[in-house]
Amino acid sequence: MRWALVKVCLAVTTMVVAAFAIPLGLVVREMAGDRAFSNAERQAATIGPTLSITTDPLQLRKAVESTQAGAAHRMAVHVPPVGGGPAVDIGGPGEDGAGWAGARAVAETRSYGRAMTTSVPGGGSALLQPTALGSGDIAVIEIHVPEREVSNGVTTAWLVLAGVGLALVVGSVAVADRLGARLVRPAERLADAAHRLGEGKLGARVPEEGPKELRSAAVAFNSMADQVVELLAGERELAADLSHRLRTPLTVLRLNAASLGEGPAAEQTRAAVEQLEREVDTIIRTAREQRPAAAQGFSGGGCDASEVIRERMDFWSALAEDEGREVRLAGVDGVVRIPVARPELSAALDAMLGNVFRHTPEGTPFAVDVHDAGDAVIVLVSDAGPGIADPDAALRRGNDGGRDGSTGLGLDIVRRVAESTGGDVRLGRSVLGGTEVRVWLALDGRTRGRPDGARGRRGRRKRGR
Repeated sequence: MRWALVKVCLAVTTMVVAAFAIPLGLVVREMAGDRAFSNAERQAATIGPTLSITTDPLQLRKAVESTQAGAAHRMAVHVPPVGGGPAVDIGGPGEDGAGWAGARAVAETRSYGRAMTTSVPGGGSALLQPTALGSGDIAVIEIHVPEREVSNGVTTAWLVLAGVGLALVVGSVAVADRLGARLVRPAERLADAAHRLGEGKLGARVPEEGPKELRSAAVAFNSMADQVVELLAGERELAADLSHRLRTPLTVLRLNAASLGEGPAAEQTRAAVEQLEREVDTIIRTAREQRPAAAQGFSGGGCDASEVIRERMDFWSALAEDEGREVRLAGVDGVVRIPVARPELSAALDAMLGNVFRHTPEGTPFAVDVHDAGDAVIVLVSDAGPGIADPDAALRRGNDGGRDGSTGLGLDIVRRVAESTGGDVRLGRSVLGGTEVRVWLALDGRTRGRPDGARGRRGRRKRGR
């Protein structure tokens, strides 16, 4: 496209230059010829007054030699016989004064009574100018105009015109090349980015530059690429989250399998549960590793946190009873509305409670407390276990916080649920001596703090679990 534009511009500019330069060159040549013959007419006019006074050959010769053309031997005077005297021919290329045009041309000029120009042998032209004498006869003044006078300055003018035309062509080609590059390069970048995006390179983007139309196309392409990345990220995130939710029933299966005793069937069951856990972990890790860097949100709506917590605690309390764990539940007697969808809150609770069962010994007590702070709802999950070795690392997605058998996704699910409301998640030492997971769910989408009364219970972080 770029070279096509340059070729078109080259052809158009060449035609325009030719259309103007060729006629202008011809005009220059005509002007040079007119200038030469006009100068010859002026030279012929200078001898006219002398002819009107005398036809004496000696006087005429002196007059001819005093002129510029005569001194250059380019003037001849032809006087017819006057009063029975002989004809007088002065000047010319020879001694006989025959002139350059010849006797026939002189006779024709005298006969017609008007100036004539004619080509002469050897090159150049001759101007024949008739002049009336006092006797009524017609004398002819002949001026030789060499070819160099006719073409004087024409070659230089043509070279100048050719140079100007060439400069115009080169300049137009350069301008066309720049304009073509300005048009083509953004289009090439857009096409290249489209190919790279089609090859799976999701980071392909296009600089938003160039003409207005291409800038709009680049903006649309980048927006489309961002949406593709977000859609893929959402799908992978959903696969990872759904896979993580499978760990809740797997935990139940593992605990139940541990109580089956000994025997081939029990061993097969436990092996199957362990294999299933490994497969689920593989799915979670794969989805996490392939997850593009894109912000993820949660579906709208809300739920009653008390109702959801009571429902999930009914499930986990049965497992706690089997393992001899003491459970305490507080703050769920009334309705506590939060801006989190019911499935998201359930997944977050299962992730926190599953960590308690998975990473603390049997018989370890735990508690779930709900506090309504007016502008926020705080959910506390506490246990009396060994704690988490690196709480900050545990909150970063993909880090297990120093725990064996962890995908690092559970607390990330909790964190994203809290941040979807404008809140956050923090880890610290619980009053039971183990880990406390504090989930701050903002009700106005702006609050990101904690009530003053809760500071004393979260002031310290602990290594552990």
